[in-house]
Amino acid sequence: MEFKDHVCELLNTIDACQVFFDITVNFDLTRNYLDLVVTYTTLMIILSRIEERKAIIGLYNYAHEMTHGASDREYPRLGQMIVDYENPLKKMMEEFVPHGKSLSDALVSLQMVYPRRNLSADQWRNAQLLSLISAPSTMLNPAQSDTMPCEYLSLDTMEKWIVFGFILCHAALNSDAAALSLWKLALQSSTCLCLFRDEVFHIHKAAEDLFVNIRGYNKRINDIRECKEQALSHAGSMHRERRKFLRSALKELATVLADQPGLLGPKALFVFMALSFARDEIIWLLRHADNIQKKSTDDFIDKHIAELIFYMEELRAHVRKYGPVMQRYYVQYLSGFDAVVLNELVQNLSVCPEDESIIMSSFVNTMTSLSVKQGVIFDGEVFDFRGMRLDWFRLQAYTSVSKASLGLADHKELGKMMNTIIFHTKMVDSLVEMLVETSDLSIFCFYSRAFEKMFQQCLELPSQSRHSICFPLLCTHFMSCTHELCPEERHHIGDRSLSLCNMFLDEMAKQARNLITDICTEQCTLSDQLLPKHCAKTISQAVNKKSKKATGKKGEPEREKPGVESMRKNRLLVTNLDKLHTALSELCFSINYVPNLIVWEHTFTPREYLTSHLEIRFTKSIVGMTMYNQATQEIAKPSELLTSVRAYMTVLQSIENYVTIDITRVFNNVLLQQTQHLDSHGEPTITSLYTNWYLETLLRQVSNGHIAYFPAMKAFVNLPTENELTFNAEEYSDISEMRSLSELLGPYGMKFLSESLMWHISSQVAELKKLVVENMEVLTQMRTSFDKPDHMAALFKKLTSVDSVLKRMTIIGVILSFRSLAQEALRDVLSCHIPFLVSSVEDFKDHIPRETDMKVAMNVYELSSAAGLPCEIDPALVVALSSQKSGHCNNIHCLAKAINQIAAALFTIHKGSIEDRLKEFLALASSSLLKIGQETDKMTTRNRESVYLLLDMIVQESPFLTMDLLESCFPYVLLRNAYHAVYKQSISANA
Repeated sequence: MEFKDHVCELLNTIDACQVFFDITVNFDLTRNYLDLVVTYTTLMIILSRIEERKAIIGLYNYAHEMTHGASDREYPRLGQMIVDYENPLKKMMEEFVPHGKSLSDALVSLQMVYPRRNLSADQWRNAQLLSLISAPSTMLNPAQSDTMPCEYLSLDTMEKWIVFGFILCHAALNSDAAALSLWKLALQSSTCLCLFRDEVFHIHKAAEDLFVNIRGYNKRINDIRECKEQALSHAGSMHRERRKFLRSALKELATVLADQPGLLGPKALFVFMALSFARDEIIWLLRHADNIQKKSTDDFIDKHIAELIFYMEELRAHVRKYGPVMQRYYVQYLSGFDAVVLNELVQNLSVCPEDESIIMSSFVNTMTSLSVKQGVIFDGEVFDFRGMRLDWFRLQAYTSVSKASLGLADHKELGKMMNTIIFHTKMVDSLVEMLVETSDLSIFCFYSRAFEKMFQQCLELPSQSRHSICFPLLCTHFMSCTHELCPEERHHIGDRSLSLCNMFLDEMAKQARNLITDICTEQCTLSDQLLPKHCAKTISQAVNKKSKKATGKKGEPEREKPGVESMRKNRLLVTNLDKLHTALSELCFSINYVPNLIVWEHTFTPREYLTSHLEIRFTKSIVGMTMYNQATQEIAKPSELLTSVRAYMTVLQSIENYVTIDITRVFNNVLLQQTQHLDSHGEPTITSLYTNWYLETLLRQVSNGHIAYFPAMKAFVNLPTENELTFNAEEYSDISEMRSLSELLGPYGMKFLSESLMWHISSQVAELKKLVVENMEVLTQMRTSFDKPDHMAALFKKLTSVDSVLKRMTIIGVILSFRSLAQEALRDVLSCHIPFLVSSVEDFKDHIPRETDMKVAMNVYELSSAAGLPCEIDPALVVALSSQKSGHCNNIHCLAKAINQIAAALFTIHKGSIEDRLKEFLALASSSLLKIGQETDKMTTRNRESVYLLLDMIVQESPFLTMDLLESCFPYVLLRNAYHAVYKQSISANA
């Protein structure tokens, strides 16, 4: 209500003073006058659209009564205003009759500006608009215009002035041909105008409804209908062609300025014109696409809109980056040229009152005193021309009234020169404000669905994905649409800008991740073709060809060899991999465009989004490439998985060519997690999968007698059985596969594997302890009677569960044999990667004194074991057993390793002398075996020679026993005869 009163009072004062309005002369005064009229009109229209407005003011009055004890004295007037403005434009048309002349004069002054701005794309193209290189000889000349501020004045703003202005002073349409021409041109350009944010005003329907009740306006109504048809049929295509022209024009402008930023000084006007033109076209499309009034929507769908926004952002970035260049240029321009010209104009004035003379003299003095050395202009705070611009606004008001001694209407050159000077001052101290004025796109905040749809279209079109970064950059504009009089919406708009920016960057990273995954899949397929398993057919064909045998059916196509995909017959042949790389390079350009962007005091880093997505996908891919099937217990061979992982890593490393990210950090984070039992999300890793498979599948089949360990081959091999196994044990346990496993799991993963193996051994030892407790008395007597053969034989028969002891010790031996394979593979791998460190650890282990404290020695052994080096005492087994505080088909050869390592671990735990205890064991064992040699019973002497060899293997495996010690208690001739007998037995068995 107060606003309305002030507006009416101000309009009456302007009419009384007969103020002169001309947008090309007193630009600020005319612009603010027209803005006032349009703001007033818009406010009344929006007020009439509030359905519950009467209830709201009624509640306000009731609340006022409860608070102050009386109703608001202005309430009757407010209520009457609400009633009067039910049809706001009709009421305002009556209200603006006295203001018609001033308003129409101001609007008609646009005839030199608006038609020049509202041209077709072909006319722009013929005039080579915005081109810096069309006339190379004038490239360094400053861009000049008599109507400098009008050049970047928003077309949308002018159309609102014209449409609302001529609705309010419609009489001018009948009397002034220029007014009618402006009115028609505006009606033909758009079907709706923006009232506020996403609230729109449908021009033709509203104007027709208003004029239909006015007598003699049939011609105007026909004009409106013709213009509507023209707008519906041609406006869409006209604006589409404009956007097409602006895309190429802005691209050229941005490219030239990036190469020669010094041109931002003389050609600053071109930059702000380009930004304003592009912003008008984008807002027009956004508004009309949301309010389509025709069946065909092709003109309102622009899949290349992202490119136009991107070049706008590029120009904005140039202005921000090279702002000091522009400031330095215009400081010198103001002091060296503008001050001189203005001084001449002032001197030539025939009449100049004292007040006006003082103001204009201050203008000249201010500009003359300017100097680049005045301060550090890069801060943008040293120069402040706001006072000068405000003085010029006052001077426009003084000199535009009818009775002014110095009339601006008679001195238009002065007004045009001052408008140019004001633009130059803005180039020094108001660059940020100029960017907001000419290129602010915060309106996207209120068109979220259209905004997201444009983003999706941009990502779907590979040629446009390089411009997708413009959408997160637009989110930085949103806070400029907030107002200090409405602080409560800052949080709402801020949150929306953050959520949209986060969503855009996340989608871009996902799209890049998917492209990278597809490339990795293709490369893994190509790497898989090079695996040894695929060469069998090629070798077979070569052998058959050499032996002149038929290679197969006639017409059978020859198998393509790996690498054939790289052979190109011509440059036009594009493979799927080429398309993926092209799409990825385009999208990565966008992700790498800015290192970070700040939205509502939050910093976003696009590259980190990509890094986090790559980590998650790499983790899932590694686990997925194991192809582990819990039902069938199938799993990929370690060597094949390693090949796939390396192919994957090669592709990921190539990403550094597109985006400035540290891919090594991704590898470290992912691969280190894969060496643990679970990753950071609690999901199983390749370490847990392979550990589980080797323990529960491979080694369990060894225990069942389907697989045997062959030391000479250093591998586990399938045995011929009735039920064939689904996998070949040798393909999972030979030295190359174990090395591949060590490469994948690393020292941490292999340590976890060892710990899991030791846990199984400790469970077997627990069972052995139970058996020892059962036979404790007999074993105690045997220990003291090993030199009494007859007594020993009698005691041996009293032992129970002898076969169970043998079986459990064999299982322990099998597990330890597998672990020795794993440790040896780990040692080989580490020797390749860190040879100097491994040799240092090995040297440290070999030279540890015998008298060293056992705790210190165990630390050394643990370090050595982690490097895959064999130790006298297995630290992993010691840890496993200390926690218990409460080659042949039957794998019997594994007993030697089991006896030695179990003995060393147990005697270490129980603080006994390992060497003394093993000597005692050797004495007992040799005595028992010599006694067997004297037996004649066939059951007692079966496999006697094999047991002799087992004793020899125990001594060979042990670091504490020597062959000299064995010969002192067991004749070597028996061992030689035993080797001969076992060999003959194996020959006869094979025969």
